[in-house]
Amino acid sequence: MTSSRLALLAFIAALIAAFFIFDLQNYLTLEALKAQQTAIETYRSNHPGMAVAIYALIYIAVTGLSLPGAAILTLAGGAVFGLLWGTVIVSFASSIGATLAFLAARFLFRDAVKARFGERLQAIDAGVAKEGALYLFTLRLVPVFPFFVINLAMGLTNLKTQTFYWVSQVGMLAGTLVYVNAGTQLGQLESLSGILSPGLIGSFVLLGIFPLIANKIVDTLKADKIYVNWPKPARFDNNIVVIGGGSGGLVTSYIAAAVKAKVTLIEKHKMGGDCLNTGCVPSKALIRSAKLLSHIQRSADFGIKKADAEFDFAEVMNRVQAVIKTVEPHDSVQRYSDLGVNVIEGEAKILSPWEVQVTTDSETRTMTTRTIVIAAGARPLVPPIPGIEDIDYLTSDNIWALHELPKRLLVLGGGPIGCELAQSFARFGSKVTQVEMLPRLLIREDTDVSDIVMAKFRQEGIDVLVEHTAKQFIIENGEKILIAEHQDQEVRIAFDQVLLSIGRIANTQGYGLEEVGVELSPKRTIAINDFQETNYPNIFAVGDVSGPFQFTHTAAHQAWYAAVNALFGGFKKFKTDYSVIPWATFIEPEVARVGLNEQDAKEQNIAYEVSTYHLDDLDRAITDGEAHGFVKVLTQPGKDKILGVTIVGEHAGDLLAEFVLAMKHGLGLNKILGTIHIYPTMAEANKYVAGVWKRNHAPQGLLRCVKKFHDWRRG
Repeated sequence: MTSSRLALLAFIAALIAAFFIFDLQNYLTLEALKAQQTAIETYRSNHPGMAVAIYALIYIAVTGLSLPGAAILTLAGGAVFGLLWGTVIVSFASSIGATLAFLAARFLFRDAVKARFGERLQAIDAGVAKEGALYLFTLRLVPVFPFFVINLAMGLTNLKTQTFYWVSQVGMLAGTLVYVNAGTQLGQLESLSGILSPGLIGSFVLLGIFPLIANKIVDTLKADKIYVNWPKPARFDNNIVVIGGGSGGLVTSYIAAAVKAKVTLIEKHKMGGDCLNTGCVPSKALIRSAKLLSHIQRSADFGIKKADAEFDFAEVMNRVQAVIKTVEPHDSVQRYSDLGVNVIEGEAKILSPWEVQVTTDSETRTMTTRTIVIAAGARPLVPPIPGIEDIDYLTSDNIWALHELPKRLLVLGGGPIGCELAQSFARFGSKVTQVEMLPRLLIREDTDVSDIVMAKFRQEGIDVLVEHTAKQFIIENGEKILIAEHQDQEVRIAFDQVLLSIGRIANTQGYGLEEVGVELSPKRTIAINDFQETNYPNIFAVGDVSGPFQFTHTAAHQAWYAAVNALFGGFKKFKTDYSVIPWATFIEPEVARVGLNEQDAKEQNIAYEVSTYHLDDLDRAITDGEAHGFVKVLTQPGKDKILGVTIVGEHAGDLLAEFVLAMKHGLGLNKILGTIHIYPTMAEANKYVAGVWKRNHAPQGLLRCVKKFHDWRRG
């Protein structure tokens, strides 16, 4: 805590201490007020201006310091100044005092709370930014809630000061009137409990609930207004129509069919989407073949004097297609038809919030539906680099059609897809040059992760060029060349084929979004709320087309919420839970992460501790010849609560699962340390990193006492 904060805290503590040391609270009782009423009124008659100033300052001080006595002071306002002026003075004094308490709490404690509860506070701040004024107004209307608690709690949020002030003044007005009016009848009051009868408290509660009900009514009216130009059918052919047969669409359909809803799934290309056909499945099949080659090249590391491999790249790519064919039945039309899904292979177009047109090879027809779930996926981004139209470029969509290994492959992009394919093609024998405009590969990971990956890539012969910006493609004397800029210098990179891997763009065109008026986000994805709803409450979106994550497993995760909210949202809706999202990059060394890493924690100003266990110390990693990488865990300072985990090394994605489970269910490192792990396995690394944390938090004082006890036992 800074010196200015300490000084303010000490000053406030001194004032509060003085209040109680000098028994000033005895002056703020109903008996004291009634006893001094005549004297106070006489002073007010002789010095009206000074009386108002003194009264207001006392009221501001009491509320600003969160001291007991505000209720008595409000009664005094009515008794001394009457209903009108008493209400005016109390209204402003109480609002000013509350705002001072609000600001003091923010200045003294918000940074510390943010550092300790960063993720939770972010969620609260998001809610406050959206409807904070409404909730504050509701709380102010109900005097059951202690106002000083509200002042301090709101100070820890991101609510604007001016919003806090005016909402407080308006919200507290009803309660102020009741107390000031009671003060005008001070002589008849026997106790404070006589002011707020059960009936009056009930009225306040109803008054407090009213804004929430009104807000829901407004939301409903807004939702109804968007449908004004779209006649709603009397009957529906479907409960849900799902557009897109990738991970998000398949899971949505599966859940809907499982609860016996009538669901139609429309896929215009291939069932399984990008993951099966052009993403996860083919890339991992390719990576597996490339990894086998790398192990043969490392035969000496395993005690094998010499090992050679003869391969045909075309056969490797044939294996990739064979793997796709093997997995294909899991996502097939037949399987989902058997599950009760009406699968249509055709092109969908949304005609209205209730109607979807389907065009197949044989017909075009329109079906009605209560809800629509859009799972249209994304496609590789093709950057507007001059000359790119003259280059027969590759993307993660069409690279699987290759049957001849490129001699010189240029990979544009240093994200997960670019890294996975760059390493694989280098292991098959391509001369790979990887160009990234940012300072390092895998920019979302910590610097130590990027350093390990780049060192490994360069060791394997990949020419990694960071801080190189692609400027132009040219063909010179029949040779393809990328002109890039590095530190204000032109760099020319010759290549035979280029792989574009700089991101993906949501598929939001060609199926009626613009015509119907489904809104897009600034990132050109479909804009959704916490329930996967678009601006049309009966149209939902999941997966890459909506974000915020572009992973197969997050699309499936969102699909559960979309399906349940679409079918049962009229009774109960569920907010999508993004609290624990894992991911992995399947290079060597493998990189996996869940939750915060160090750069995220620093950017969000979240305090953390780091426990790191290096895999070169792990028995199984040593026996397997994979003694490299680390397990790094971020925890709350002084506690074993896990904020995030990064693993670099063999089977990192598999090892991460234990931490994902722990974070999801609130288990700390002590629980992992107390769990038996099979020896010798890579999973022991999870236990050992928990041991690192435990050693760093060993109770040194207790251990010194125990040492003395053992010394005494030895005589």
